[in-house]
Amino acid sequence: MKKIKFSELLPHGVAILVFLVVTLAFFSPIFFENKVLSQSDILQHNASTKDLYDYRDATGEEGLWATRIFSGMPAYLVSMDWNDEAVVGLKKILSLFLTHPVCNIYLCLICYYILLLSFRVRPYLAIAGALAFGFSTYMIIGLSAGHNARIGAIAFMPLVMAGIHLVFSGKKMLGFGVTAAGLALHLRENHLQITYYLLIIVVVYGLVQLVWYIRAHQTTKFFKSLGWLVAAALIAVCTFFGQFWAIAEFTPYSYRGSSELVNPATQKKAGGLNKSYAFQFSYGVAEPMTLVIPNFLGGSSSNYLADDQNSKTYQALVNSGDQQLANQLANASSAYWGDQPLAAPYYAGAIIFFLFVMGILFAEKKFMVWLLTASVLSLFLCYGETFSSFNYFLFDYLPGYNKFRSVTFALIIILFSMPLLGLLGLEKLLQTGWNQSTQRKLLWTSLFTIGLCLFFALTGGIGNLLKDSETQFPAWFRSALQKDRIDLLKGDAWRSFWLMAAFAGVLFIYLKKWVKEWILIVSLLILTLIDLPLIDKRFITKDRYQRKRSNAPFELTESEKQIMKDTSPFRVFSNKGEGGPSYYFRATGGYSGARLRRYEELMDSSVFKEMDVMENQYRTSGKLFLPHYSIMSMLNVKYFINGPKANDYFKNSFTNGPAWFVKEIVAVNTPNEELIKVSEINTLEVAVVDVSKFKVQGQKFNIDNTAAINLLEFTPPYIKYESQSSSDGFAVFSEIHYPKGWHAKIDGKEVPILRADYVLRALEVPAGKHIIEFSFEPKPYLIGNKITMISSWLLLIIVAGSLGWSWGLESQ
Repeated sequence: MKKIKFSELLPHGVAILVFLVVTLAFFSPIFFENKVLSQSDILQHNASTKDLYDYRDATGEEGLWATRIFSGMPAYLVSMDWNDEAVVGLKKILSLFLTHPVCNIYLCLICYYILLLSFRVRPYLAIAGALAFGFSTYMIIGLSAGHNARIGAIAFMPLVMAGIHLVFSGKKMLGFGVTAAGLALHLRENHLQITYYLLIIVVVYGLVQLVWYIRAHQTTKFFKSLGWLVAAALIAVCTFFGQFWAIAEFTPYSYRGSSELVNPATQKKAGGLNKSYAFQFSYGVAEPMTLVIPNFLGGSSSNYLADDQNSKTYQALVNSGDQQLANQLANASSAYWGDQPLAAPYYAGAIIFFLFVMGILFAEKKFMVWLLTASVLSLFLCYGETFSSFNYFLFDYLPGYNKFRSVTFALIIILFSMPLLGLLGLEKLLQTGWNQSTQRKLLWTSLFTIGLCLFFALTGGIGNLLKDSETQFPAWFRSALQKDRIDLLKGDAWRSFWLMAAFAGVLFIYLKKWVKEWILIVSLLILTLIDLPLIDKRFITKDRYQRKRSNAPFELTESEKQIMKDTSPFRVFSNKGEGGPSYYFRATGGYSGARLRRYEELMDSSVFKEMDVMENQYRTSGKLFLPHYSIMSMLNVKYFINGPKANDYFKNSFTNGPAWFVKEIVAVNTPNEELIKVSEINTLEVAVVDVSKFKVQGQKFNIDNTAAINLLEFTPPYIKYESQSSSDGFAVFSEIHYPKGWHAKIDGKEVPILRADYVLRALEVPAGKHIIEFSFEPKPYLIGNKITMISSWLLLIIVAGSLGWSWGLESQ
């Protein structure tokens, strides 16, 4: 057996140590001051999942149905624990058991390092490339916002690609195991938009490889390699089987699926997201320049120049002589002047940009074609509405693409490609050495990259550096904004210029053999650490950390304290925020990347209109005519929270309650009719049913005042009522109808669940006294979870076997 030399292991040990030290140092308040990173989206998520966590802690079981957001929805994309302990354990080992979510940054580093090694980049260069990938501002900004699943999914993209490339490089067994492990870990993060972008990278790689194999007359070899990868992918997908089944089942009913409503103008049904919503965040033409110069467009939209006492904007406001005007303009003093409503610059690194351009000229052609094509496609996708002819076509015809929004997330493709192509180019250059061709290519690289930064450092940009909406501001204010933005652009342009120039200089003297290779490598590492982490600190400052708290993340307001005195079952409608009220109450709103489309349509067409009427009535008369708000009442909205003070809430005394018998059914034949009609009726007495989908026995019912349905028990997956009526009746429940997984029983006998009033559950209930039960038993969890568990342990065995097999072969 071949002995493993210490010199072969040393670089990998150094890499792990460097990645660990840098991660600990960058996030030092978490590791050394017992603090946590304040993540706004995670706070909202915690509020939305409070009921699910409480149920899990109390019973040890999964709640499956999120009761506190959007009046109820499946918990698949809210909070679910699946039996994939083997995959979870693999992630913990790979991340050295570092705390969540910063472990995802460490995983970005270690996985990208493995990727570069698979492409035969020397280890010490690979360390620098991994640091550049893991500490691009894309990762840090995403983490600071609380997009933990997105960053986690990104962390394993390089591992998947490393496995694929190993297979095509002839190391099939090793590549098989790495691909299966990487894809299983990636899928478990459950961020299908990032999976979509990974698929784009892989497809472009596969097409380029296919062309090269065809040219070499080795097509059979290509498809044999593909067979290994298909097998690895199947194993990985099986570890995600339950989750994937649940998502596939839920998506058609979510607002990312197709609508049942027909547009009267086009006579067509909408499919996927609305274009204006999907492309709300689209790059402007100049936005990609932030990859090289972070403050090219002024920086973050949350950076207000009026807050900086050294800025010209601040001085201009102080000297304006009109305090009221100055206060108004201060709110419009954002340093960012790009096209997005909210933005923070995604910066790849000055050195990486230099290497990327160099890689285009030096790297092996097939890798250059792959990575450059992927990079250009990435920018096209980010342009969104700016490049509407291209992106609208993809939105309409590319399968699955209309399910995603925030198209700027597609920038991960170029951020994945730039360090890889750059390090491949540098590796090739170091192998080639100094010659006339090398000299010419380096000259062109330097002229383009360093010259580009010098141009902007000297000129301060092109154009007036103002948004269209800012042209109406006073001239003195516009002038101050322009000067500050020019200074910001120049400052970062000079910064990128000197970093590139410094590295180009070290590279030159190394190629001239005036210094040793270790000088070049150390210089690259130091410059990378000077470059990216220091820019990252602009977005994760000390005030983004806070002491760990055991109490609730949302402090009860005085109005909420008053509402908490009511122990009856009800929902609240609040303008406080997306998810905050969900921490304490069952709410009509909430925080989730997906919600039921029918519910969204009801809110847009009826609920928000009722709220507008309510606010107008209260503003003009100081009174509320609550019987007018029939949709709110059918959703059991008893309280409307309007602010934090003790009296900042309204009580609805006319709510329908948890369930009720109606006197009449209005039959309709289309979803359009159903949605219109539900806004016209008194939902306490009348129910609207689409009889083309649900058959009902009668239209009118002899329901007297003694008929009642009382709520006896309520948990996320189970609800129990007691009904009493002297005649057969039609009962409507203030719970959201979802056609998959819910079962209803009357006195232990299963009965069909009907849908009434566009979104609610309904049952035909016989006369007399009965026990009514609803239970949520979705097959994706009951069956799919078992497949997930078995596949996860099988994956672990296969990965261990493939690594052992490959090690044995190399040792022979």
